[in-house]
Amino acid sequence: MPQPRIKIFTRSFDLRLYRIARGLFCGWKDASGAEVPCVRLTDKSADGFFYAMLRDTAADIAISIEEDCFVTDPQAVLDLVGTMQEGGYAAIGCSDGDPATTSRNPESMCPFFCVLNLTLIRTQFNRRDIVRLPEDFEPYYPFFRWLASTFPVLYLPARKHRDGISTEVIDPQGRTLCVHSWYSRFYGLPACVVRLFEPSQGSQKARIDALAGEAYALRGMQKPRFPFAERVFFIGDWIVRWCIKVPQRIAGWPGKVKRRIARKRAA
Repeated sequence: MPQPRIKIFTRSFDLRLYRIARGLFCGWKDASGAEVPCVRLTDKSADGFFYAMLRDTAADIAISIEEDCFVTDPQAVLDLVGTMQEGGYAAIGCSDGDPATTSRNPESMCPFFCVLNLTLIRTQFNRRDIVRLPEDFEPYYPFFRWLASTFPVLYLPARKHRDGISTEVIDPQGRTLCVHSWYSRFYGLPACVVRLFEPSQGSQKARIDALAGEAYALRGMQKPRFPFAERVFFIGDWIVRWCIKVPQRIAGWPGKVKRRIARKRAA
């Protein structure tokens, strides 16, 4: 069996958080000894992120690792590629309906960590077949619904981290692959701002930093420290991301209102 070209993709908003997460997957080697490329994708919608992967014809297998997902066992992650090839799976990841994730849609996979067989998916992929329904809470639900109805997929078990918020993803052999923090959109924001959107939550930075530090410690690695000049650059990148994100969000409001009305009518 020929060695597939693996590429790691990260949908990223916060460059500092991306750099922290990237330190846990940068420099991996595939079975042939070649370094696995890492791609940071910014300003992508939740579903457009996956379509961007499919357009990258230099990749046969995509590993999606979001910037608030910290890898604890890189070999176990890479072993999933072999599992995917042997089982003929189009996707491997944990279910969005798992109580340890969101308990919303058991058919969809959580995008924070999943492995996609791009070569297989491309054989049947057509954007016109991806239909969004009024009850779809997340933009990526239609894509994963189509995947599950078209190809074999493998759902991984998940469990809550001891902090009561984060999610640990487990491989078929029982190894912990990674831990996902959730609420990274509030990373660096004060508690008063966070509570405007999530009344039950407070400041997230200390918790997420501690989770990343735990992953680095498990790997026997030193969590990166950034000099002043880099921290200033991170702030500049963060401002640029917001300048792009706000108009994108405003442009999407009419569609969200229509879907909300449709959901109420359907109920």
